[in-house]
Amino acid sequence: MIRLSNVFKFYKTYGMRKIVLDHVSAEFPSGWSYGLLGVNGAGKSTTLRVLSGTESVNSGKIHRSIRVSWPLGFTGGFHPKMTGRENVYFVSRIYGEDPVKIARFVEDFAEIGEYIDKPIHTYSSGMTARLAFGLSMAIEFDCYLIDEVTAVGDARFAARCEAVFQRRREHTDIIIVSHSVATVKSFCQRGAVLVDGRLLMFDDIDEAISAYNRLNR
Repeated sequence: MIRLSNVFKFYKTYGMRKIVLDHVSAEFPSGWSYGLLGVNGAGKSTTLRVLSGTESVNSGKIHRSIRVSWPLGFTGGFHPKMTGRENVYFVSRIYGEDPVKIARFVEDFAEIGEYIDKPIHTYSSGMTARLAFGLSMAIEFDCYLIDEVTAVGDARFAARCEAVFQRRREHTDIIIVSHSVATVKSFCQRGAVLVDGRLLMFDDIDEAISAYNRLNR
């Protein structure tokens, strides 16, 4: 379960304060997958990072009784001066995994060749995304967080991403941000709608989509 207790999250932009979560208390029980919906600029991506712990809250608490991923494909945790392999080793140790085993999976999956031993700052954006996605799939989580994109690269690589992610889905929950109603319905049974700093929770994904559509008119 992921539980938010009186969570307040804001950021400053153009000299103004944008409130994303206005003292929100809510729960994402285990055993269910959620679609996180909201109009453009509502703060969905920020909320996903808050749930993962890659971004801190201004006040309140996030309680996680399960192993939660970082947002799928998130590259913000990579150190640009470390090699791909060194970054993979570092993250593996944080999660208590065997670095050599994880690196072997990522090296095979990402298909970036000798660049695995080059500094991240020498990578193209596509190579970085491949490494990040491979690392996301190498470590097994109880809940995966997804921000729009579930696959990167060419059609063949995208198909590999889809195949391994489908295997993960059989045993894990997901929380996904997507503007595609079809995608949300195919992945999720429940929904959450972010509006004006509030997080409205729905036990039925169709009810969440209906609420989102009313907001998006």
